[in-house]
Amino acid sequence: MVKAICGTLPKPRYAQFCHFREADDTIIDSGIALYFPGPASFTGEDVVELQGHGSPLVMDRLCQRAIELGARMARPGEFSERAFLNNKMDLAQAEAVADLIESSTEQAARSAMRSLQGDFSNRINAFLEELTHLRMYVEASIDFADEEIDFLAEAQVDKQLQDLLTTLDGIAGSARQGRLLREGISVVLAGQPNAGKSSLHNQLAGHDAAIVTDVAGTTRDVLREQIHLDGLPLRISDTAGLHEATSDIVELEGIRRTQNELAQADHILLIIDDSLGMTPQDNKILNDMPADKPLTVIRNKIDRSGHQIGETVEAGRQTIFLSAKTGEGMELLRQHLFEAVGYHPEEEGVFIARRRHLDALSRARLAISHGYDCLAGLGAGELLAEELRQAQNALGEITGTFTTEDLLDHIFSSFCIGK
Repeated sequence: MVKAICGTLPKPRYAQFCHFREADDTIIDSGIALYFPGPASFTGEDVVELQGHGSPLVMDRLCQRAIELGARMARPGEFSERAFLNNKMDLAQAEAVADLIESSTEQAARSAMRSLQGDFSNRINAFLEELTHLRMYVEASIDFADEEIDFLAEAQVDKQLQDLLTTLDGIAGSARQGRLLREGISVVLAGQPNAGKSSLHNQLAGHDAAIVTDVAGTTRDVLREQIHLDGLPLRISDTAGLHEATSDIVELEGIRRTQNELAQADHILLIIDDSLGMTPQDNKILNDMPADKPLTVIRNKIDRSGHQIGETVEAGRQTIFLSAKTGEGMELLRQHLFEAVGYHPEEEGVFIARRRHLDALSRARLAISHGYDCLAGLGAGELLAEELRQAQNALGEITGTFTTEDLLDHIFSSFCIGK
């Protein structure tokens, strides 16, 4: 196939200029051909790269020529999947390829590269090695239960279990930071009309993304924007003002969309006009907020009320006093958002992570913790050994040493075409 297109098979790992030709010897394009014999290639198989001029029409014709000669279009994530199946990388590293491509901030890109280089996998594998050694000791102690010495009652086992839980908490902490860098958070601005939601939106965005006027109800639809706060992706949704029932069908639709945004939010900022104080309508809106969503009350317009910048707790709700018009108190709000989601922009060595990684880490910790309780309360070494095995399986899902075909299909189907 390569000879039919390029006229010759390039020297391994050397860039070679050539003409890409049709079956009748017509030149499709001129470019570079690179040949990577397996297993020293990305996928571990023989790979040839053809680098043309990039015209969609020319690239399409070149792909069609390859298909005529027996090739086919790659499935989403197939190259990374083949690299994983050929032991060129583990599952966490394969996922990091997609995460690196999709990175929306510099910090996210650096964290994805750490995962791709194996930082996450190395920490998991080192932990698994310690876990395996302890499990072997526990099972050996069970096999020699008739001995006079109760090896499982030794302080060494207790300390090892505690150390494992501490280490796992550290890995999970870094993984949570990585998930925030990958997925970001969704913040919804809600409140009465003319409370200052659009002004706050503009302050967070750093430009005039939303129209701001003295006319109440200027925003009648959901205005969305993605910004970055010290590397944290933040999806802001500026919503229509919430107020008593109206006959205006446009306003009703805007309020319905606001309710949908609130149901999907990671964090809600309820904006209140501090110059008017907490009105009965504000209280009604607050009471109607989703109970399962973290919420911060923003007392806006302190440039009118004369209130000082600050953060306090009112009626059990975290409350921040600021002015979206002048920008006073915005830095306080940014720091509050970081603390609310557990984001630490200065933290080093963070690797990219996904929700499934956090779920696996959580299940592993639960298993180890339960095993510790079984040993401490019941002296049940058999139950401890089983819980340690469950923890191993959960952590094995992260790197792919223990996984299912369904999970692999789900992971790689979300990749870009051909990656």
